[in-house]
Amino acid sequence: MKHEYDLYTAEQTRELDRLAIEQGDISGYDLMKRAGQSAFDQIRKQWPEAKQLAIFCGAGNNAGDGYVVARLARQAGMAVNVYYLTDPEKLSAEAHQAWQACSDNEVSIEHFVSGMHRDTDVVVDALVGTGLDRDLEGDWLTAVDCMNVCPWPVIAIDIPSGLHADSGQVMGAAVQADSTVSFIGLNRGLFTGQAPEYTGEIVFDDLQVDESCYRAVASEAQLIPDDVMNYLYPRARDIHKGVCGHVLVIGGNKGMPGAAILAGKAALRAGAGLVNIATRPEHVSAVVSAQPELMVHGVDDAMAIKPLLAKASVAVIGPGLGQDRWAQALLGKVLESRLPAVVDADALNLLARDPARCENWVLTPHAAEAARLLELSTAEIKADRFNAVLQLQHQFGGVALLKGAGTLVSSPQISVCRHGNPGMATAGMGDVLSGIIAALMAQGLPHTQAAELSVWTHAMAGDMEASQRGERGLVATDLLPWIRQLLNA
Repeated sequence: MKHEYDLYTAEQTRELDRLAIEQGDISGYDLMKRAGQSAFDQIRKQWPEAKQLAIFCGAGNNAGDGYVVARLARQAGMAVNVYYLTDPEKLSAEAHQAWQACSDNEVSIEHFVSGMHRDTDVVVDALVGTGLDRDLEGDWLTAVDCMNVCPWPVIAIDIPSGLHADSGQVMGAAVQADSTVSFIGLNRGLFTGQAPEYTGEIVFDDLQVDESCYRAVASEAQLIPDDVMNYLYPRARDIHKGVCGHVLVIGGNKGMPGAAILAGKAALRAGAGLVNIATRPEHVSAVVSAQPELMVHGVDDAMAIKPLLAKASVAVIGPGLGQDRWAQALLGKVLESRLPAVVDADALNLLARDPARCENWVLTPHAAEAARLLELSTAEIKADRFNAVLQLQHQFGGVALLKGAGTLVSSPQISVCRHGNPGMATAGMGDVLSGIIAALMAQGLPHTQAAELSVWTHAMAGDMEASQRGERGLVATDLLPWIRQLLNA
């Protein structure tokens, strides 16, 4: 389906709706009927044994879609109970028409007071759509709580009520849906921040909207597509390690060799021809014993790293780096070299102290590191991840990642990763990601493509491992075999 990877703000989706009606020779009510039919079809597909529906209808077109679902379900012989929070007489013309058709089909429609009065098989959330801009309260909050405590599966229309369509943040409370069906344009907030905890499976239907509408509204961002593997090219049969790129990992301060080792291992598994580790001299034997294919150099001072930088294709700086004078000096030499770089962990914290701008690096902060870089609070970063990653890219240049649920990549066009799982919230995951990015850059991928493919591969590797052995207890080294498998798919 076209546009299944395009992401839009709430304002942009409203513009798509308007254009679909004005340019598509279709009335608003007919478009609403298409949406309701699509949602009902998804209910029948996902819960084919369902015989009873409870539908929560609020205001606006979202409620109209819910009333269409109610009518279709009743006509199909299902028992339907609609609970409304907005007086039907105050609905828009299209939504009121949908309510009238629903009422004419003798659907049970009652004002929501405190809860559902009958058992059901599936609950439909048509309460609040994409226009929400303040915290839910009063009866609206009570209705969301009612859906969340009920024992039945919930399907949300457009977006789970209570989620902010642009940021993915919860506005006081939000419906925890098992499935979300979205129409015409996917909202960017469905895939990042808190949203993945609430959306369940996301199903998209463009409702056969004319292509001219999409040409008139440029998408705000894009999902990283699952064919991102096409960024890679087949290797020639006579290729040698020197052509496959030379990665230099700089880190592993006193007592912290593990992070640099993880980055180096990941770079090897992602196809780098040569990987060097520059670390504290006392960690040389630990690196060699952990992975004999890694070349390792004990580095006492910054001058010792210059010949290593001269040979490298890409540098990774930050894993286990620390923030002492040794670390500061090494980061300074990397910046002086103008070598393509992946900047992570403590190197980002040092950069926050002494900001610089470069077009030849990829920055990989999580929310707390991004907050230090932008001199904001972590809460402010989480409240608007899209704006945060744009600010990072604008201020520091190159390609900026913002790690977390729904990792964002900005160059400055934003890409969003929809894969990954909570089991990946563990030490070393960021080091593995940095190693993959550097390896793909060393093999010739442009920075943006290397970042997108690495984020996708890293997240998918986590999902594949979790599908085999569960999320809890997943560790960074578990990803390494899957990384190799994915990059050879």
